[in-house]
Amino acid sequence: MFYMNNWGNEDIDYIPIYPEEEANIKNKDIPKQLALLPLRNAVLFPGMVMPITVSREKAIRLIREIHTNVQMLGVIIQKDAKIDDPKAEDLQKIGTIAKILKIIEMPDGAITAILQGVRRFETVRFVADDPYFIAMIKIRKTIVPKLPDKNFDALIGSIRDAALYIIKLSPYLPQEVGYAIKNIDSYSFLIPFIASSLELENALDKQLLLEEDDISLRATKLLALLNKQIEVLKIRNDIQQKVHTEINQQQREYYLHNQLKTIKDELGIGKMDDELKELREKAKTKKWPKEINDTFEKEVQKLERANPNTADYSIQFNYLQTLIDLPWNEYTKDNLDLKNAEKIMDEDHFGLEQVKERIIEHLAVIKLKGDLKSPILCFFGPPGVGKTSLGKSVARALERSFGRISLGGLHDEAEIRGHRKTYIGAMPGRIIQTIKKCKSGNPVIMLDEIDKVGNDFRGDPSSALLEVLDPEQNNAFHDNYMELDYDLSKVLFITTANSIERIHPALRDRMEMINMSGYLVEEKIQIAQRHLLAKQLDAHGLPLGVMDIPDKVMELIIDQYTHEAGVRALDKQLAKIARSYAKKIAFDEKIKPVLSAGMVTEILGAPKFLKEMYQGNEFSGVVTGLAWTENGGEILFVETSLSKGKGTLTITGNLGDVMKESAMLALQYVKAHSGLLKLNPEKFDGWNVHVHVPEGAIPKDGPSAGITMITSIASAFTNRKVRKGIAMTGEITLRGKVLPVGGIKEKILAAKRAGIKDIVLSADNEKDIKSIKEIYIRGLKFHYVKTIAEVLKFALLNEKSSTL
Repeated sequence: MFYMNNWGNEDIDYIPIYPEEEANIKNKDIPKQLALLPLRNAVLFPGMVMPITVSREKAIRLIREIHTNVQMLGVIIQKDAKIDDPKAEDLQKIGTIAKILKIIEMPDGAITAILQGVRRFETVRFVADDPYFIAMIKIRKTIVPKLPDKNFDALIGSIRDAALYIIKLSPYLPQEVGYAIKNIDSYSFLIPFIASSLELENALDKQLLLEEDDISLRATKLLALLNKQIEVLKIRNDIQQKVHTEINQQQREYYLHNQLKTIKDELGIGKMDDELKELREKAKTKKWPKEINDTFEKEVQKLERANPNTADYSIQFNYLQTLIDLPWNEYTKDNLDLKNAEKIMDEDHFGLEQVKERIIEHLAVIKLKGDLKSPILCFFGPPGVGKTSLGKSVARALERSFGRISLGGLHDEAEIRGHRKTYIGAMPGRIIQTIKKCKSGNPVIMLDEIDKVGNDFRGDPSSALLEVLDPEQNNAFHDNYMELDYDLSKVLFITTANSIERIHPALRDRMEMINMSGYLVEEKIQIAQRHLLAKQLDAHGLPLGVMDIPDKVMELIIDQYTHEAGVRALDKQLAKIARSYAKKIAFDEKIKPVLSAGMVTEILGAPKFLKEMYQGNEFSGVVTGLAWTENGGEILFVETSLSKGKGTLTITGNLGDVMKESAMLALQYVKAHSGLLKLNPEKFDGWNVHVHVPEGAIPKDGPSAGITMITSIASAFTNRKVRKGIAMTGEITLRGKVLPVGGIKEKILAAKRAGIKDIVLSADNEKDIKSIKEIYIRGLKFHYVKTIAEVLKFALLNEKSSTL
């Protein structure tokens, strides 16, 4: 038994193992109708055993069915191996009948079948092509020579010698093949054995051998192919020998250089050379100072001596890459057309006149002086009023790059100053990274949420920001990763915050605070109509004009579906309405272009917020106060009730320490000035006092409810109602003074939303009222007081005036 690998075919190994078994199978045992298995480039000879791997669905089904049932099929080669799904006309006429000895299921779903050739056949006609080819066949008769025949014996000897010579010329062929050829006596087996093992570029040459009926002619054709193969091998060997012997010194050096290049590529050194060359080319274009260039050269030389497979190499390379990417002395040209800046900010933001005016003043200083050594601007106010987007407008007006750094929740100082290179994963701080991303040395950088910077054992980022935001120091900002000074003096820093109380005092001292309070309902309507609605239509693929929201309906959305000082929640509600319209258009439903109040309820659901309205003065002890929150101003109600007891004070409503102290202070003042209120001092010992501020789930604190609490307690003890339509805010002292408080504009907006007409506040807050635009205070009447007595005199009704 002989095993033999195919010489030229990469897909199939031929394994001739038995002599031709034509005598073992009678013609009558072969069916007249046979299933055909097309092969791309392999020819099976009778008597040969050949494994084939099939992956086409038709072929897999054929192999499985034949193996299970008759175990006999026809193997036939395609005329063109490139055809994936051959038709009947694409197949040769003559093939080989084969038995399936064994099938092997492969992991990828393909099947390897072991086939043994039996007889040659010729297709007469095809009777089916689905699920596989079936054809009527006839057996091809083989013409054998009459032996003994000296000519034929000489022909067989020549074939044997030629095959052995080919094995000698082909070092990749195993010597066992030669042993097999020497020991094969049967010419009927030798011819197909050698033909199967012959390396041919075109399988159709083997097909011609298979089609030849006369054994003598088949042997002659085989010898011709063997001689041709011998000539090819001789030429190939001659070329190799000539190339080998004619290598001169220059060729040797070239060969060695190629080997060296290959070795470098394997070690990563070649790639390193290319990377360093690229870095040096980029460095030639940089406008950096001489000390930076010296540092770069020093670090490059250090990198050249480093092993590219070490961790230090990547750290050093990333450092050099950062040096290259930073814009050293590369600045964009400012557009200092102030009228253009005003136009851009008016396009992007409605209202905010004071803020815009301060920005224009800032830009005017830049235009006249040519540098930025002026206070850093800090926009503070409730969420959603446009602080961040205003910074983008400034960058657009100046035609500078814009970068934003979110400082919310920042605890690590290294986030600002960077990590030292000795740490794994080291990188520059956010300031340097943002400048690198902006690709210019004078961008507008927005430091967002600067009031939410924290500090812990990793350091205090606020302290690191002191250097960044100090115009006298930031011309030489030191980043720990860079270990070099970088000039930040050309950068325009703008910060934002919701509450200035939480900003580090030293940091606050370096910034100019610009208050961006909430919007009036009228301003929100204009913002929505000019900006938000068009933005949402574009975001949802809706054309302009497909949805119109009248001002009255927009006001309803603002009042009943949002509760904020800004317009962020309003933007979300408009997005929800736009999605509803988009859905109807996508379903080809009829839509109404003008949004009505009923449609608002249908799309947004029931109102989420009831408008904060003044609740009247039907009961004594109930007073309306004004409070400031991060979402803007709000009204709150202070309620006081009395019950029989021992004069204890109970305070509820989730109040902070300062607010509780205001309540205790208010009660002590009322006790100390009982004569002013015409009260019997003994009355305080027989009544328990309960002060409550509704909405107990919301924490409340601050001193501004002082006059509200003292009015509420005084109203409860005197049983005098509070004047209709008033609200108040102010801090109190034991001496009876009324002190000023903050957040006046936000509180006034809250009072106006609630329908309040009279506001009581400290006389020292009059300056704050005068700085507010007329549109905000139109329809309101202010009552300035200096003492608690003035508050009580105005707020509490006389017994005879209870109908007021």
